[in-house]
Amino acid sequence: MTWLQRYQLRTFLASSLWSIPVLGMALALLAAPALRRVDAATQWTLFGFGAEGARAILAGLVASVFTFVVFVFSILLVAVQIASANLSPRVIAGLLSQPPVRVCLGVMVFTFVDGLAVLGRIESTVPQLPVAFVITCSLASIVAFLYLIDHMSRKLRPVSVLSQVGSDGARVIESIYPQLLAGAREEAGWSAGHDQPSRQIVRCRVGGVVLAFDIRGLVALGRESDATIELVPQVGDFVAKGDPLFTIHGGRANVAEELLLQRIALGAERTTEQDPAFPFRIIVDIASKALSPAINDPTTAVLALDQLHHLLRNVGARKLDTGLVRDRQGRIRLVYRTPDWEDFVDLAMTEIRHFGATSIQVARRLRALLEDLIAALPIERQPPLREELQLLQRSAERVFSDAEDRARAERGDSQGLGGSSRHEEPSA
Repeated sequence: MTWLQRYQLRTFLASSLWSIPVLGMALALLAAPALRRVDAATQWTLFGFGAEGARAILAGLVASVFTFVVFVFSILLVAVQIASANLSPRVIAGLLSQPPVRVCLGVMVFTFVDGLAVLGRIESTVPQLPVAFVITCSLASIVAFLYLIDHMSRKLRPVSVLSQVGSDGARVIESIYPQLLAGAREEAGWSAGHDQPSRQIVRCRVGGVVLAFDIRGLVALGRESDATIELVPQVGDFVAKGDPLFTIHGGRANVAEELLLQRIALGAERTTEQDPAFPFRIIVDIASKALSPAINDPTTAVLALDQLHHLLRNVGARKLDTGLVRDRQGRIRLVYRTPDWEDFVDLAMTEIRHFGATSIQVARRLRALLEDLIAALPIERQPPLREELQLLQRSAERVFSDAEDRARAERGDSQGLGGSSRHEEPSA
């Protein structure tokens, strides 16, 4: 199995809503005959159900569990609509693929199929152990149903969605940029001065967004051909059919195109697996929609800025000169692009500053964010932040004609409004 096939299988199992329910159905079909054999061997008589009573209770429970399944799918459809309308369409996949949702559905489907299998076997004699097992599973399904309602009601809150995206963002940042800056200087990229000639270009055969690529596999291919493999697009870029995917520099012979294409995954939508900018994009989208005239919810935008604050502080403290992978002999075998500090600052600040220009709450939270990052991060991270601070200052001067409102907008506040205890004059 190639890396691409393993990646597709892993992604399918991790994100598919119906994989665990289907597994529950298969387990129920295996469990039903096994429990009948155990019942026949042990002569289970704890509850002593009669045929009519067992049929009545199982029919009611099976119908109730099926109703739960239908109701849960209805809830999920509503959740998708709410999340898409009020937050961002890009959070839908994360909501539907959450383990609690899939496990609860799996428990209900298992109970429904097992209940049907037991109900069909009740004749003159009653399999006592399977009936008791169905009753137990039905009680578990009721608990799962109640838990799922509570879980979805909490997870659909903007602060919960933003916190989850922020956690995913922190995880991918730490994986892509594992080294802290800690006073060390970042090196210039390989593309700034390489002298190896380009001998081969591998083009995309089917268009799509670059989702992930196999670093170890590409390094191994580069080592085998004594070449440097350059991944042209950045993870998260859309690549049209015919666009360059790989450029091979140097080497003894051309690298087989099939081997290269089996080490990069393309898809319809970006994911957070190897894309540190995508969590920023989701959070900014949520903030932008909250600041739209149709919704007009600046508090949600402030919650989004809280998460962007954490992510910027995290990424700003790390070395961002990744993208050069060497073999054991120290030779560069793989080159790929990642976002730099200016990219992250522009992505996090520009749209929110523009859409929230008329909100004093957003202006104050943006100023507090920028001032804190300037004070906390190394000096080489400060120029883009100071530029954003100047743009924010000019925006306040342009939008707030009243001197008192402008003075309020020019004062940083970590809560937007109501959280500042500082009364000093705003900094220029």
